[in-house]
Amino acid sequence: MGKGMNKNTKVGDVEEIYVLSKDFNWNTKENRQLVDAFISIDDKSKMEAFLRDLMTESEIIEFSKRLEAARLLSRDTQYLSITERTGLSSATVARIAKWLRGPLGGYRFALSNIANLSQHHHPLSKLEKGLS
Repeated sequence: MGKGMNKNTKVGDVEEIYVLSKDFNWNTKENRQLVDAFISIDDKSKMEAFLRDLMTESEIIEFSKRLEAARLLSRDTQYLSITERTGLSSATVARIAKWLRGPLGGYRFALSNIANLSQHHHPLSKLEKGLS
């Protein structure tokens, strides 16, 4: 079994990873620096400041909508509902769905981490729901 593969990996999946990533080089100085910047920030307000410095407000909104679309897709929400709720095009939602289902797992990993953060940073939310 090759690197990054498991018993569920199909040859088509590996070929798709290659096709989707062959033209992108994460090993340039600039790309490594970007990844390192993201993983070095462990404070929410500092991350918000970094994102605001790095991107325009429109870019932040666009990326936020894409992440929301991934969350909705992971809950089997219909494309039409997602396009109506987020304002994203059906082509963008389809592309997000492809990546969400894809073997790289970036969206799945992020959504799982967000869910874990929500559980750990809001310990009273379940209790409060039970009291209402």
